[in-house]
Amino acid sequence: MKKVMFFCKRNSCRSQMAEGFAKTLGKGKIEVTSSGLQASRVHPVAIQVMEEIGINITDQTSDGLSDFDADSYNAVISLCGCGVNLPQEWVLRDIFEDWELDDPDGQPIETFYRVRDEIKVKVTELIKKMEQ
Repeated sequence: MKKVMFFCKRNSCRSQMAEGFAKTLGKGKIEVTSSGLQASRVHPVAIQVMEEIGINITDQTSDGLSDFDADSYNAVISLCGCGVNLPQEWVLRDIFEDWELDDPDGQPIETFYRVRDEIKVKVTELIKKMEQ
């Protein structure tokens, strides 16, 4: 089964929502992990907006990229435009994309909803791409 790493600066909002969508929409199709340049926490508003659409991400953890091995992943997705900060071995996977989505942290809840919905569309497209 192909493996995806979703990556963001703090592994708090965008990458956590992407992990939740991919685990739900890609169940049985892909394996999913998320990480960040630094570990922090799963943002409570990210948990809330995902729960509102029936996806529970409360069991996910915020982890640092250094805890993982690039060779274990087929796809690496940066959600924050910070792909340029990744070590080269992460950028050279079969699929590397930098989605450059707005950071909802500290923004009104409407920003969380918009970013969540943008992530859902992109994750759906990624799953289709990985099945080919």
